[in-house]
Amino acid sequence: MNWTAKPRPGAAHPATGAAAVRPGPTPAAVPSGNLRISNGLKEFLWLISDVPHGRVLDLGPVWQSTVSFFVDKGYRVSTEDLLRTWKDFLSAEEEGFRASPVGGDSQRISPSVLADKFLENALQYPERSFHGVLAWDLLDYFDPEVAPRLMARLSQVLHPGGAMLAMFHSRATERFHRYRVVDSQTVELIPAATIAVHSHVFQNREILGLFADFRSSKTFVGRDQVREGLFLK
Repeated sequence: MNWTAKPRPGAAHPATGAAAVRPGPTPAAVPSGNLRISNGLKEFLWLISDVPHGRVLDLGPVWQSTVSFFVDKGYRVSTEDLLRTWKDFLSAEEEGFRASPVGGDSQRISPSVLADKFLENALQYPERSFHGVLAWDLLDYFDPEVAPRLMARLSQVLHPGGAMLAMFHSRATERFHRYRVVDSQTVELIPAATIAVHSHVFQNREILGLFADFRSSKTFVGRDQVREGLFLK
């Protein structure tokens, strides 16, 4: 799902001349969340600020506030709710397994093989498509065997010099949240129905391993036991 600035429906972008994309209906009202000062977001924006008409990939759900924030700054935004897509994929795989004939060839497959199958349809963007990726805390919810495959794909679609913002919990979460951008250094944590269980607490060396293709990193540790990692490719 792609978004870009538009002065009116169907009008050309004033800077690029590209046809505007209609963002569709505004999402319904959501429960009030908690505001969090994000030094990682502030640095992320600084790193991509010198890219004219850059592209940002948001791996969470569509929030109008997030879309508007980046569009107003001249960025084009693509949104792919990766965790939701993964859950739906797993549900379909489980349904297919249960529906298979007893004694047939069907058998459960490993998480790594599942990840490869998942990526046949997910994150299908050309290489170097984006200058920034907002991964939020989604890596905490994927099996440790799956996360490296996701990171390999994300590294491919990120432009050299591009930045990725990711968050890691230092302990299992008590409540599932989604994230949306409020301003240049504030995000809102929206309580949401649990679509995935916290899978893994990553140690520093594991995080560095996930981002081995990136040339530098910076970490911000919050009082809420969340580490923000900013990674530069």
